[in-house]
Amino acid sequence: MPQIVNYLAIAALAACAAATPVAEPAITAAPSLEKRATCTFSGSNGAASASASQKSCATIVLSNVAVPSGVPLDLSNLNDGTHVIFEGTTTWGYKEWTGPMLQIQGKDITVTGASGAKLNPDGARWWDGQGGNGGKTKPKFFAAHSLTGASVINNLYIENTPVQAVSINGCDGLTINSMTIDNKAGDSAGGHNTDGFDIGSSSNVVINGATVYNQDDCVAVNSGTDITFSGGYCSGGHGLSIGSVGGRSDNTVDNVTFKDSTVTKSDNGIRVKATEGTTGTIKGVTYSGITLSSIAKYGILIEQNYKGGDLKGSPTSGVPITGLTISGISGTGAVASSGYDIAIVCGSGACSGWTWSNVKVTGGKTYGSCQNVPSPASC
Repeated sequence: MPQIVNYLAIAALAACAAATPVAEPAITAAPSLEKRATCTFSGSNGAASASASQKSCATIVLSNVAVPSGVPLDLSNLNDGTHVIFEGTTTWGYKEWTGPMLQIQGKDITVTGASGAKLNPDGARWWDGQGGNGGKTKPKFFAAHSLTGASVINNLYIENTPVQAVSINGCDGLTINSMTIDNKAGDSAGGHNTDGFDIGSSSNVVINGATVYNQDDCVAVNSGTDITFSGGYCSGGHGLSIGSVGGRSDNTVDNVTFKDSTVTKSDNGIRVKATEGTTGTIKGVTYSGITLSSIAKYGILIEQNYKGGDLKGSPTSGVPITGLTISGISGTGAVASSGYDIAIVCGSGACSGWTWSNVKVTGGKTYGSCQNVPSPASC
């Protein structure tokens, strides 16, 4: 009888085990994919290798890369969050072409110039005094296009660009800190149209502490919103410019601030240009805390008659300039005796809502052809 009981007990246990689901083994999480590597590229094959490998690298180090002639250093397909570091001297071969020589694009991208690093395209090989107006075909240098999110460019040193240095286009959320554009050699060697920063169709762009030596606009905002240039130093060029606005695919400039900056040894200090016979908007532009010295042509120039050159057309009203603030401009004795302190030419009713305070620009002549100057501005 005890044996029968044991058999029954065993059967009961088996039945119980069958009725109770067996717990599945815990699933071990798959190991996270290994973070993309830090990749270092150098020499004459460095540019092509970096371009081909850009999707595989979390950090790209460009160390003494020699970019071949006629092709860009192309980093326009970066993964989000990639860090690009320039070390040593990056050089480019010579060819007559349109460029760009360098292009970087992506979201949340960080670009850093290491201590002592230079980007040197050796623009003197192209300089012929004509810039983009003729002579040799000259490549534009840096297309900083479609940089979005929280992209940052830190401490780049750019030397001797053939023509325009940095084109900012299609960007939203780009900050540039402590960039140097040094084209001062072009003053005596035929540099021309060597714009520092050309900005178009971009928003939320901040440029802090830039130093620009060149032979054209230090900064030209052709279109865009919410743009700030602060703590800059501009020498040898055409000053801090809006425009020219009008006749482009995008003709809106809104909420642009230039502040706490110096313009010296330049044709113009402050310049706002609307093109004759076109349409668009220039609204909410502020110049404050600007120090001018050694200005050759115009301390402050605001015009709605730009026509292939300053003050060459008849003023029209299609690009109104509204909400302009000119404040805290230090330029006593700043303008050459052959130049003009202030020139303002507006179309009828097209300049309004201006703020004009603590403006001291002297040394030059009084411009005798000012038109439709809105109160409280003076010309």
